Amino acid sequence: MSIRIITDSTCDITKKDQEHMNIRVIPLTVHFGNESYEDGIDITNEEFFDKLEKSKTLPTTASIPPQAFIEAFQEALDANEEVVGVFISGDISGTYQSACIAKDILNTDKIHLIDSRNTTLGLALLVFEAAKNRDAGMSASEIAAHINTLTPKVRLMALMNTLKYLHKGGRLSLASTVIGEAIGIKPLASMVDGKVAAIGKARGFPASFRLILQKAMDELPDIKYGFAFGHACAPETLEKLIEFLKDPLQITEWFSCNIGSIVGTHSGKGAIGFAYVAE
Repeated sequence: MSIRIITDSTCDITKKDQEHMNIRVIPLTVHFGNESYEDGIDITNEEFFDKLEKSKTLPTTASIPPQAFIEAFQEALDANEEVVGVFISGDISGTYQSACIAKDILNTDKIHLIDSRNTTLGLALLVFEAAKNRDAGMSASEIAAHINTLTPKVRLMALMNTLKYLHKGGRLSLASTVIGEAIGIKPLASMVDGKVAAIGKARGFPASFRLILQKAMDELPDIKYGFAFGHACAPETLEKLIEFLKDPLQITEWFSCNIGSIVGTHSGKGAIGFAYVAE
């Protein structure tokens, strides 16, 4: 029986890589007032960040409803395929819970669901690993078991270029925002126990890059799983980060993503990120 890998759009995997790796991506939704867009389908990243920059309030995001999963899972079952689904952390989105509801309704053991405890690049790493496992001939249950062993080892670091969106989201006072922006503070965020957490801050990009390297050296990467990098309309900054980390972390194999509208709502334009599986 063949296997279909399904994930959600917060993985930020490019369309090209979705097709190349044969991965099905189901979109979450972002709302600007009365306007709704399916992430990565109805709005491009450039259009989204343009709207975000001009919007006085943060857009809202919506999880994937169970019905969308029922349709996607049923389509796979009808094609005589088993499903391995890897999704955004259940602690920051109802998407994984919707997938579980859909599986219960369909009442089948041919669907294997994984809460990645992560998002964006961290989720993408696990989805890519699942696809590689499928192509290597592993069964769906073996893939799910293997990915579940990796979820606690994924390390994601996201460096934000601005404090503006933390302020808009109610996570930072106006005074702290103004002072932090004036002196070039770059907050560093991660996923800790399935939730977004601040893990440090530095002044300017050179110091921020050193902070990221220090964190990675504290929990060394298992290089056989490769690396993921991503950016929110900041390819030049990301290239500098890759160059900075390549030699000390022995990075020879990586893929890049464009951070989309769901994660971008909170990170803002100019964010860059880096993810790996720790030893």
